Amino acid sequence: MSKSYVFWYCLVYPFVRLLYPCRIYGRENIQAGPMIICANHSNFVDPVLIAMAFGRKHQLFFMGKAELFRIPLLGSVLRAVGAFPVQRGETDIGAIRTAMKHLKNGDRIMMFPEGTRVSEAETVDAKSGAVRIATKMNAPIQPIYISTKKRIFHASKLVIGKPYIIPAPSDKNYAPLAEELMGKIQSLEKEH
Repeated sequence: MSKSYVFWYCLVYPFVRLLYPCRIYGRENIQAGPMIICANHSNFVDPVLIAMAFGRKHQLFFMGKAELFRIPLLGSVLRAVGAFPVQRGETDIGAIRTAMKHLKNGDRIMMFPEGTRVSEAETVDAKSGAVRIATKMNAPIQPIYISTKKRIFHASKLVIGKPYIIPAPSDKNYAPLAEELMGKIQSLEKEH
């Protein structure tokens, strides 16, 4: 557990809890060991809400778009809490290796399969990165659904689903597995 992660968690937690209250369901599905956490993404506050759902004692290592790491103060904070950059729109071998290293160390990594923020009215094909890493590392994926409508001082909902293992496809076609993952994430909306 990184001291920087705990420091920033404790600093940010009360403000986010006040501004973006969130009802969290499914905490009993949080398990020990390496895991790839995957959620839908509609708002800049989503990563913080996910970190809050897992709690201070369960550090998550977030994969974030490389552009965020170029913003002077934000980039420093992201690195301090263990986040790592990914170049979108290409196969970023460095980001994949970093994710695999964390999983080998027994860590939890957090990825947004859509690869970008997506509003309720939009649809985006899921990227296959998370399922590819999961099959290569034999790591469980844990789906999470977060309400797409978030307003300051209004409660939103976050549902943590049960982890599952993805077998590697014999035909090397990962697109259906990525779509299945997004289906599992969206199905959590109706659970609570």
